[in-house]
Amino acid sequence: MKILKISIVLFAVLLLVNCNSKQTEKPTVYTVGDSTVKNGKGDGYGGLWGWGDFIGQYLDTTKINIENHALGGTSSRTYRDLGLWEAVRSKLKKNDYVLIQFGHNDNGPINDTIRARGTIKGIGNETEEINNMITGNHEIVHSYGWYIEKMVNEALEKGAIPIIMSPIPRNKWEGKKVPRINKSYGLWAKQIAEKTNTTFIDLNDKMVSQLEQLGEANTTGTYFYKRDHTHTSAKGAVMAASIIIEEIKKTDSSLKQFLLSNPLVQLPKKKNIFLIGDSTMANNNDKNAVGWGVPFLKYCDTTQVNIYNKARGGRSSRTFVNEGLWDKAKSEFQKGDVIFIQFGHNDAGHIDTKKFRGSLKGIGNETQIVQRDSIEETVHTFGWYLSKMIKDTKAKGAMPIVLSITPRNEWPSNVVEQRDSTYVKWAKEVAEKEQALFINLSDIVAKKYQELGKEKVKYFFPKDHTHTGIEGADFTAKSLAEVLKTSKAIGLRGSIINLDY
Repeated sequence: MKILKISIVLFAVLLLVNCNSKQTEKPTVYTVGDSTVKNGKGDGYGGLWGWGDFIGQYLDTTKINIENHALGGTSSRTYRDLGLWEAVRSKLKKNDYVLIQFGHNDNGPINDTIRARGTIKGIGNETEEINNMITGNHEIVHSYGWYIEKMVNEALEKGAIPIIMSPIPRNKWEGKKVPRINKSYGLWAKQIAEKTNTTFIDLNDKMVSQLEQLGEANTTGTYFYKRDHTHTSAKGAVMAASIIIEEIKKTDSSLKQFLLSNPLVQLPKKKNIFLIGDSTMANNNDKNAVGWGVPFLKYCDTTQVNIYNKARGGRSSRTFVNEGLWDKAKSEFQKGDVIFIQFGHNDAGHIDTKKFRGSLKGIGNETQIVQRDSIEETVHTFGWYLSKMIKDTKAKGAMPIVLSITPRNEWPSNVVEQRDSTYVKWAKEVAEKEQALFINLSDIVAKKYQELGKEKVKYFFPKDHTHTGIEGADFTAKSLAEVLKTSKAIGLRGSIINLDY
């Protein structure tokens, strides 16, 4: 009898704990849609973001969860066909929320060999039977409205709360206006919302209104990129998310109880790129001696990266360190920054006379004592100075990338001169020794010079055989940008733009 009583008490306790855990289980907001809701992996690759990546910052995540299940390239039809909707539907529980936005890709072909993702226009019950040219499967295709309504009803069946959005606008201007879609997908989304008594947010119309107030010049390059009229930047995604939140406040949706009163929305932190080198990289304020670091800016998406050109004309690896230029630049480095280091042109100078900028040859630990007036200086090898910079950079949590020197306009035996047995070789050896990335810019540019020929390359060097004008500097900058665009290890592929310029 005593054992029976204890068992009953334990059962009651377990039942109470189970009930309480169910009562305290947080609801979840699920976002479903295409790349304008989540672009790529949702990590901002290429500077592109979806509003689903930021909407969670407006919600009290101590009380509600947020999961972004959108996938780029999907339509309301293919989101279902790929099993993505079922993955969400199977997780839904009572009082969860589903934010639904489709339409951008529903306008494509219903059947083709490329994507086969289109839906029948409208909200009717028309169907089209196809043998899918991609999958080979027999398929019955429905209207856009049919797929949206199906999602809504299946969410409601699970006790979840759907909210329908019209698609964000494209950054296409007709004069001072951005076309609305209130006669197509925006209208059809609204009609399904009305039919199912579901909350509807006319994101398209509200966002267009804000963009038109800003104007095309203030929109392009800030909220959208010139190269992409469909996908938003981080700022554009935040704009869309903020509109959704403001519109929710105007409804009777229970989601309002989870909105933060004073959200502190944080944009993705921009990566810093530092350029460390001599006049072939620096801004020399001389139209006939332009460092490649000057035009390099135009190949970088400055909404994602900051460019700090710390290069200084006339400096060697030795003088850049001894004059305090390195310490000053290093003090600004932060974890995750990228530091390009390029020296060699001036390291071949005098060690103990005139400009006192030459470094010892090679990468060893040899030293030479030099007397400069009342100052006694210990001069190290070229490689020693580069090693110091690499080690200091790593100690700051930044990424050092060693660049070889740029080739000069010298053509012994009709071949572009490269110092591949000295400074190019030593830079590579130091990078390997210190386990830093190395880019042989000398070889990359020299090969291109060879293809252009002497006469065309001569135009790049209006002053002397070392310094380029703006055209030559741009040629080198673009050559480096092309390498960065293809390098997974460096991690700047998504930040490089204008290579078709």
